[in-house]
Amino acid sequence: MESLASRLTASRSLVARSATLDESVEAVVCVPTFRRPRHLQKTLESLLSLRTTRRFAVVIVENDAASREGAAVATQFLGRDDLQGICIVEPRQGNCCAINAAFETGLAIFPSASYFLMIDDDEVASPDWLQFMVETAETTGAEVVGGPVWPVFSDASKRDLERHPAFCPGYDVSGPVPIIYGSGNCLITRPVFSRLEGPAFDLRFNFLGGGDLDFFTRCRRAGMRFHWVAEAMIHETVPETRTDPRWLAMRGLRIGAINYHVQRKVALTLWSRLRLFAKVLALLPLSLFRAGRLALVERKALIAVHPMVVAIGGALAVIGIEPHQYKASKATS
Repeated sequence: MESLASRLTASRSLVARSATLDESVEAVVCVPTFRRPRHLQKTLESLLSLRTTRRFAVVIVENDAASREGAAVATQFLGRDDLQGICIVEPRQGNCCAINAAFETGLAIFPSASYFLMIDDDEVASPDWLQFMVETAETTGAEVVGGPVWPVFSDASKRDLERHPAFCPGYDVSGPVPIIYGSGNCLITRPVFSRLEGPAFDLRFNFLGGGDLDFFTRCRRAGMRFHWVAEAMIHETVPETRTDPRWLAMRGLRIGAINYHVQRKVALTLWSRLRLFAKVLALLPLSLFRAGRLALVERKALIAVHPMVVAIGGALAVIGIEPHQYKASKATS
């Protein structure tokens, strides 16, 4: 049998694996991690607590090749008898590099797996999460399944930000949806990867973010079906820094830039680019109306100004100004 190491790309290294590795599992849970060892521990603990009849394995991708704090946590968990999987190091830093490494490794190591799920290293899965996601994919035939990521604020006084678009799930009820917007709680079936040109997440979004939105937009253009499962909940830790008005403003600017670049990729003619430019300009006055409507409904300025910040972010992206929130920082958590 071909060795595990030989099925990895030359740049990626295997740092840990479980004693038992059933390559015939039906589902793979992908966990990219970068400098959040304490949060990663909670993520893996939640996977150990899953209530499911499905056979699954984990692929953990350490994206900090220097300190490898996440790999140390992964090694401890994979040394147990109740969690199977592998941990690899992806030396190329960046959100898209880590996620691509997880998917590509899962596809290669587990050839019988039909379902590839993703959870971030600051998230905790509810006990029935995996069961709900896989059952939905089977019963609906949807190629992509999404579920809510609910914020858990470290500062309880900030709970009124739960409805902020930066934290609010895309949909409220289960059912078919036109698209999902993020990869923090998703399931992708194996055929999707062969139908789309690789890599799955475009490296142009590596530090800006939005590789997931670009990927799901390409899925939609290819005619794939999406389904939302409101019961398949994941909870995300939100530190105080992410409720700071400056962080929320940067997040809004980044969303605007992402929206622009996703559309710019398919604007290949001069006419289509001009139409996109006109759309970006039109969103500026339209955002004032949206902000006013949000102010009446939510009665919170930080939520109300979000459409305006997103519109400004799109306009700035046109002239090449955009934030890169996924650049490496020195902090760990």
